[in-house]
Amino acid sequence: MSLGLSENTRVVLADDHPILLQGLRAILEKQGIEVVGEASDGQAAVRLCAKLQPDVAVLDIGMPILNGIDAAREILKSSHAGRVVLLTIHSAESYVLASLRAGITGYVLKSNAAWSLLEAIGAVTRGEIYLSPGVSRTLVQGYLSPTAVPLDPLSGRERQVLQLIAEGNNTKEIGGLLCISAKTAETHRRRIMEKLNISSVAGLVRYAIRRGLIVEPAEAAASLALGPWERDASAAD
Repeated sequence: MSLGLSENTRVVLADDHPILLQGLRAILEKQGIEVVGEASDGQAAVRLCAKLQPDVAVLDIGMPILNGIDAAREILKSSHAGRVVLLTIHSAESYVLASLRAGITGYVLKSNAAWSLLEAIGAVTRGEIYLSPGVSRTLVQGYLSPTAVPLDPLSGRERQVLQLIAEGNNTKEIGGLLCISAKTAETHRRRIMEKLNISSVAGLVRYAIRRGLIVEPAEAAASLALGPWERDASAAD
């Protein structure tokens, strides 16, 4: 199977599961793609892309500290990587549309075969958009739906703070992670609650899950199902 891959393609991988990272590296290197760096959270991925300037960043959506969509926004805004491919278990239209609005040009479901990721990397390096087949159907249905997916009212910094709140961090810890004061972190928390009309941390967590800022434990476990990818990688030779 010809995937249109360039052997000179340089890739940064980001996922918070070490076993999955190892499997992804093996799949890509088997096809001659150079994996120049790995990160386990979105913030580290942004820093790594700024340092290494890869052709493609492959990001999981559900990463700690900074989720994949917001990490992609920062990477693309600063031209730290030529293209971004998201690798995720989520096919819901809210995730897909948010990703496209962020400028992401590759969206691959982990439930698809390994060659889907290889095809996506090849496509985005050629300046094309790649969506997994299941995602494409979801996207069309989303656009045809009479009720559009509402835009997120939060700023990028507020989404970061919301994600960290939902991950169980207090304002002092959030301030340390984002290099801001605890008072500023508390101000962000208050504004988030006002904008979303949510009065409890539990409500914020539910909102964060719906928006894909964090994933539920069952979904996190599902994302580790790499076995079929490894088998398909061998078949793609």
